[in-house]
Amino acid sequence: MNHSNGLHVKKHTPKQAKESTHAFSFLSKSSHRKMGDKRKELFYLELFSMLEAGMDLKKAFDVLVSQQKKEGDKALLLQLRTFLLKGASLSESMEKSDVFTAYEYYCVQIGEESGQQLKVLSELAQFYTNKLRVKKQLMKSLSYPMVILLASVGAVSFMLSFIVPMFSDIFNRFNGDLPMITQFFIRLSSLLSDYFWIILLILLSFVTGVAFLLKKKLYKQKLQMFYAKIPYVGGIITGVFSARLCASMSLLIGARVPLVNAIQLVCKMIDFYPIQRALKRVEVDVMRGSSFYESLAKQHLLDEKSLSLIQIGEEVNKLEVFFEKLNQRFTDEVDVKTTALNTFLEPVIIMVLGIVIGLILVAMYLPMFKLSTSMGM
Repeated sequence: MNHSNGLHVKKHTPKQAKESTHAFSFLSKSSHRKMGDKRKELFYLELFSMLEAGMDLKKAFDVLVSQQKKEGDKALLLQLRTFLLKGASLSESMEKSDVFTAYEYYCVQIGEESGQQLKVLSELAQFYTNKLRVKKQLMKSLSYPMVILLASVGAVSFMLSFIVPMFSDIFNRFNGDLPMITQFFIRLSSLLSDYFWIILLILLSFVTGVAFLLKKKLYKQKLQMFYAKIPYVGGIITGVFSARLCASMSLLIGARVPLVNAIQLVCKMIDFYPIQRALKRVEVDVMRGSSFYESLAKQHLLDEKSLSLIQIGEEVNKLEVFFEKLNQRFTDEVDVKTTALNTFLEPVIIMVLGIVIGLILVAMYLPMFKLSTSMGM
């Protein structure tokens, strides 16, 4: 393993010892601290920039530590620097920190051993840049329809809670027969008013129960399998993780990681059961002597066009290039699909809201029209 990069073991200065002590005391209070995707993107990008400029690893971490304003981030970097000063490599330090995934520290280890550390750090930064971009695009595309949906629920709830009861009091004074649609909305309004807290408690219990079950591996896997089968939306979700799959394979194969090892690492990185299950089967087939293309084709994980590109890449020994092209293709497809979904959902939600409000108004005014007609007769 490559332990160079200008790093030398030195004794701690009093200031460094104080910082290290503070770091470990802080981490002991908040063990298993997570590092967000945005923070990881900046970490790899800044580390790559400083090492590319000729700075040694120790100096780079000194600079990174000095730039941190949040105590938790500073404590994490101090912990990594302490491991480095004790003679550990960067990959070993990342593994010991219990913050980075196996995919990340194995990639860094491969970069150290192959002399491609800068390339690996750059690719990891790009990986998180793409991941954040797709996430931002999804949020942007779905946020407006969600706002409209919440506003619609609020408007209908307001009408059922306040407007319908007012009309109900008027109708009770006349003791006349009401149309079925009017009776339906009056009963619905009464149900919402009388059992509001019970309904709210049931909804909160349902959400809490789902959140609890999602922590269980089996239920999480079943839910992810269900996601993948949802028409259109399942294609978007699968496309997001397929893009991550291709980006990861491009990085690992480009760093000369053996194919089976690359598949194993990607399984650890991608937290999406349909892809994980397929890759594990592909791994078994490849170890038995099948080609990568044939193994993937059996799992129906990718479409025919993607499989054809992988077959060509395997034949010309340029898999990393074709996986990078597929990564870009899946990312673009997700962008197009999310935009189309947003364009479709907006008018549909508005139309449904208009229909519901229209039905409520018709239900409330229909008895009034009948009453005025009978009085005119």
